[in-house]
Amino acid sequence: MNAIAIQKAVRDRLVSSTAVTNLITGIFDEVPQGQSYPYIVVGDDTAIEWDKDQQRGVEATITLHAWGRKAGRKEVKTIMDAMYDRLHRAELDIEGMTMILCNWEFGESFLDPDGITRHGVQRYRIIAEEATQ
Repeated sequence: MNAIAIQKAVRDRLVSSTAVTNLITGIFDEVPQGQSYPYIVVGDDTAIEWDKDQQRGVEATITLHAWGRKAGRKEVKTIMDAMYDRLHRAELDIEGMTMILCNWEFGESFLDPDGITRHGVQRYRIIAEEATQ
């Protein structure tokens, strides 16, 4: 299982879309101090075995976070819609693996406790198997 390759494939897919990048200031694993809004964070992931008799595979989830500061929900929901359009049922280019599926599982948006920041969360399920030689 290559969690780094999956994270990279998701990030690369988002970065390669002007529909996504025109809405944000960046896509991060760790947000730099003082980063301006809005932005996306490629967050936590999970992985479980999805092996076949002669081939290793993985069923993974990855959580994405959209952060914004404009009043109302439109900014964050627009970013979430662009992420969905780019990732749901996408053919991710995962190094060393053959893509089976990438499906959206859920999304939600809410106001953070600071009363200013809007936060959108989405999770995607990815199934891939080791590329055959």
